[in-house]
Amino acid sequence: MTTASSRYREFKMPDVGEGLTEAEILKWYVQPGDTVTDGQVVCEVETAKAAVELPIPYDGVVHELRYPEGTTVDVGQVIISVDVAPGSAPEPEPVAEPVVEPAAGQPAAGQAAAGEAGAGEAAAQPSGRQPVLVGYGVAESSTKRRPRKTPAAPQEAARAAVQGELNGHAEATAPAAAPEAPAAPRPLAKPPVRKLAKDLGVDLATVTPTGPDGIITREDVHAAVSLAAASVGAPASVAAPASVPGQPAQEQPEPQPAVGARRETRIPIKGVRKATAQAMVGSAFTAPHVTEFVTVDVTRTMKLVEELKSDKDMAGLRVNPLLLIAKALLVAIRRNPGINASWDEAAQEIVVKHYVNLGIAAATPRGLIVPNIKDAQDMTLPELSRALSDLVSTAREGKTTPAAMQGGTVTITNVGVFGVDTGTPILNPGESAILAIGAIKLQPWVHKGKVKPRQVTTLALSFDHRLVDGELGSKVLADVAAILEQPKRLITWA
Repeated sequence: MTTASSRYREFKMPDVGEGLTEAEILKWYVQPGDTVTDGQVVCEVETAKAAVELPIPYDGVVHELRYPEGTTVDVGQVIISVDVAPGSAPEPEPVAEPVVEPAAGQPAAGQAAAGEAGAGEAAAQPSGRQPVLVGYGVAESSTKRRPRKTPAAPQEAARAAVQGELNGHAEATAPAAAPEAPAAPRPLAKPPVRKLAKDLGVDLATVTPTGPDGIITREDVHAAVSLAAASVGAPASVAAPASVPGQPAQEQPEPQPAVGARRETRIPIKGVRKATAQAMVGSAFTAPHVTEFVTVDVTRTMKLVEELKSDKDMAGLRVNPLLLIAKALLVAIRRNPGINASWDEAAQEIVVKHYVNLGIAAATPRGLIVPNIKDAQDMTLPELSRALSDLVSTAREGKTTPAAMQGGTVTITNVGVFGVDTGTPILNPGESAILAIGAIKLQPWVHKGKVKPRQVTTLALSFDHRLVDGELGSKVLADVAAILEQPKRLITWA
């Protein structure tokens, strides 16, 4: 006979990044009863770095989905179980026997026989029984089974106590209710939700669950906080009417729901947005930032962009100002390699990189991410164009992998696409420089001794002043500006 332990295989939430502790289930692609094969994608999860699809490593039939969509699950928790032997005969339910057999004061059927038969048979019986739910197993004695026999007993006893008090017979009912009080059911909630409730000061016993099987979700906790905030001066009004049945209504007013549109919307900080916030705070308060600016005439660069669009070697490729600015930065790094470095605090060393993993900041619906182009310094202009196009399209689709966002050395952020002139960008953690591109606008400019309309933009370079001094940072920014003003330097300086 196929045992439960060998028949059902459990798939745990993996660490799809480096050192991640949790992930949110965005979407299930399968449901219980669906047939799956080894390598089939069963769900999409969002980590602190990216959205990732998870394949199942088993063949079989989906037995159970442990968590609904939208739930944040700790790494190592089982998220799905698969029946790998669906054709096998089902095992008898071991929990039905102890639930229905005992009566108050009577021994369970088979207990005396088990005692007479010997310890070997008694020990074999529990080993074949599997718990139905996590944390619930077969009871070992009748004293542990009595409370489970009548799960409604605490509620019935409580009602009897209240009714007896109203009739003047509280003395008769109180002793019967007291022993059952410790058996009150604990609110169902997963560990992350319990931690959230603890941080917000919410008693889970007062929260109305909306999840499957009466499970309290994160949204339920936030709803309880909003309800408490709306109930001015009466945070305990929910429990008061039950304990004092006859009090005037004006002393404990019922909380009234808000009329009209909601005045606030609370968005949980998680996933990519949470990781970005933590990284930016760490970077801002670890590396001493310095930002320098330069305004440059990029008219010739814009003309070169138009010429390249019609070049046969660039046919089918995306050609835009970002492509030439990225190439200009790579040339500037080759001329000033000290800018492409990192600070090793533990070893007290400056690590100069002889490769450039060029990061491109990308705004996505899930937040800002910075994937990078590996070994960009060795790419030709067409290769760099393809890499930029792939990077942008993958980010927009939400398919950027964690590996694509690791190991960056220097970053470009293009705030000009939003019509912004410039900014003071914060360094990506572990990097020493980030270049911000402002909007390219037609402006009056002194050109060859005359004021003419020219295409002008402002560049901003932020760098880590621990390892990049003002001279080095200024040289890099000046080189980028010089190339954009005279694009032929891409040839002469390369």
